Amino acid sequence: MLQPKKTKHRKTFKGRMKGNAQRGAEMAFGSFGLKAIDPVFITSRQIEAARIAATRYMKREGQLWIRIFPDKPITKKPAEVRMGKGKGALDHWVAVVRPGRILFELDGVSQEIAKEALRLAAQKLPVKCKIITRRDYTGA
Repeated sequence: MLQPKKTKHRKTFKGRMKGNAQRGAEMAFGSFGLKAIDPVFITSRQIEAARIAATRYMKREGQLWIRIFPDKPITKKPAEVRMGKGKGALDHWVAVVRPGRILFELDGVSQEIAKEALRLAAQKLPVKCKIITRRDYTGA
């Protein structure tokens, strides 16, 4: 699972997901991409499940780029513990995704295979997604 090697602070504030993506909203590497439509936290397990679903369908042909990284720690208190006594222990890591963010990019496969692989990856994610194609894609 993806997680940072080292962080400045062990625990962070929740924060708010206001507005659209400022960075990572343009295609940078591949010809096909998966773009988020809603704001959401995506866990490292969900990213890994989507990656496996896409690469399995592509039969390891082509290349897949993951454009998000889970660098926000989420804490959780144990079950049936009273309120107070501080913030809970670290539970998992999430990537903060705002609308318009490119989640995955693909290249090196046909358009049909790429669309189906991205559709299967999108099923594993808790966010509405749109499959996009690079403007200068010719289908060669």
